[in-house]
Amino acid sequence: MALTDLPMFQALKSKMQWHQTRQAVLAENIANADTPDYQAREVKEFSFEDHLKRQGYGLSTHVTKVGHISGSISGSAKAKIEEVDSFEVTPSGNSVNLEEQMMKITENQMDFQAATTLYTKGLGIIRTALSRSA
Repeated sequence: MALTDLPMFQALKSKMQWHQTRQAVLAENIANADTPDYQAREVKEFSFEDHLKRQGYGLSTHVTKVGHISGSISGSAKAKIEEVDSFEVTPSGNSVNLEEQMMKITENQMDFQAATTLYTKGLGIIRTALSRSA
């Protein structure tokens, strides 16, 4: 098992992939700021709880009798992209607010950087612990 296969690192990888998807969606919103009738889009908020459910971590059920039904959790690892209801709409029908989108991009970049720092520091701590001779 590789170090990066640990659940903590898998969750951080999923979070970073979510931020990459969100960055693409926000960039698309900005690129279409002047497109008539374009509706701004957003990515459904990332949840570590949902990630853990998709990965099957935590308690699992066991069938003790033949007639019992085993449980399973299914889900997509893809981020869900949805249109956002916006208060501001231009006369052409466009709902992109450039200032709002730029703030979201900055927030997304800072959160991505935090996740990559946690990932890097976590790997560093484990490598340090493994390299110590007894």
